[in-house]
Parts: sequence; C-alpha cells; structure tokens
Amino acid sequence: MHLNDDDYVRDQYRTTEKLETRISVWCAEDPGGSPQDVAILALSDIHPHRVLEVGSGKGSLAVRIAEAIPCDLVALDSSVAMVSASRSLGVETVLADVRDLPFADGSFDAVVAAWMLYHVSPLEQGLAEIARVLRPSGRLVAITNGRSHLEELWTAAGEEHDEPAFSIENGDDHLRAYFSKVERLDVATHAVFPDRDAAAAYLRSIDRSDLAKRLPRFDGPLHARGATAVFVADQPK
Repeated sequence: MHLNDDDYVRDQYRTTEKLETRISVWCAEDPGGSPQDVAILALSDIHPHRVLEVGSGKGSLAVRIAEAIPCDLVALDSSVAMVSASRSLGVETVLADVRDLPFADGSFDAVVAAWMLYHVSPLEQGLAEIARVLRPSGRLVAITNGRSHLEELWTAAGEEHDEPAFSIENGDDHLRAYFSKVERLDVATHAVFPDRDAAAAYLRSIDRSDLAKRLPRFDGPLHARGATAVFVADQPK
C-alpha cells in the first residue's frame, strides 16, 4: 500500500465513505488537546488575514479555523466529492491539486495541510508550491502520523505498519528544505474499535481487505494509540 500513489488517492476520496469510516474510530480529546486544536493555536499565533487549507476533505477543520480566527479562508481539494461536502458547509472551496496551486506567489499568510502531505508525490513539488504561495514570514501548519500509528491494530492483524512518505520521523527533514524554522509538536491521540467488525471495516477502508479477513476475533473493544504530530514551519521574513 502506497499512500502517495495517485490511483490509490483518487480511489480513497472518490466518495466520503472511506474517510468517514476512519474518522469514526477516533476519540474526542480534552478541550484544546486534539491535533486540530494545536494546529488552530499555531495559526492564531501569527494572526493570519488569509489562510489556505490544502487537502481540506469534508471541510470540518476549515469551519473550525474560520470560527476561531477572523480570516479570509480558502479550502482546496482534488476530490470532487470532498469539494462538494466542504461547500455544503459554506466553505469557499476550490477543486485543484496542491502540486499546481491556482494562486499567485505570496497569496497567503498561512497554509494548513492536515493528514494529506503523505498523499503527495512528488512531495517536493507540493511543498514547493505551498512555499511559493506563502508570503514572507508565512507559516505552514501540517498534521501527520508516524510509523507507530495504530500499532495495536497492525499487531492484531499481524502486519508491520509502513512509515508514511511524510511522517513524524522524516517531516522535519522535508520541511527544512523550504522553511527557515521548523517545530514539531507531538499530540496524544487514541482510537477505539468497538469490535472486530469495526476494526475490519477500518482496514477495508484503506484497501487492506487481506488483513481484514485474517484479523482474529477479540472480546471487547480494541484500543489503539495514535502517533500524531503537528509541524509548524515558518518562512523567512
């Protein structure tokens, strides 16, 4: 499974169903403690006037940003289904690819990329475009996972979890090629699979039906720890 394969990405987000299956297992964190909360705080620190969210999915984070920060927010996704879902929430959303952003140089004070940079290939092209549309002193806030993400689920399925192309472990190196300052903020997250069927549905949602079939029966819920971090990367002044 290659998270940054274009065909895989198109299939994953052709509808909202697979994304909804994955979102459903994550538990609400204490107020201020979720990756989204940390990302919004990192944005608010620079008081941005114009914000772009790339790979915005169904638009839920874009709505939260617009509610928390008085700014002109634009969302962007390459999936027709995701753009439609985001627009239904009243979010200004553009159908486009992060590797070819339809914006002039220096158009935004901040860019948000939540759980999407590991889908981009070549990653360098996406990061270069993000850096291009940021103004001097602009900020990228990116959320991603690491190699131990949902380790308990992968162990139950008898499989090693591959490290994403943009991960907790390698994100700093990728970002420093385009940004003058990079900070990593680790965030505790956890998921609960109420039963085997829920765990199998999650695996099928990432096109691992082979693992879903061999997942053993288990009593009670399966708790799995996330490995998640928010990267805050700043442009030079």
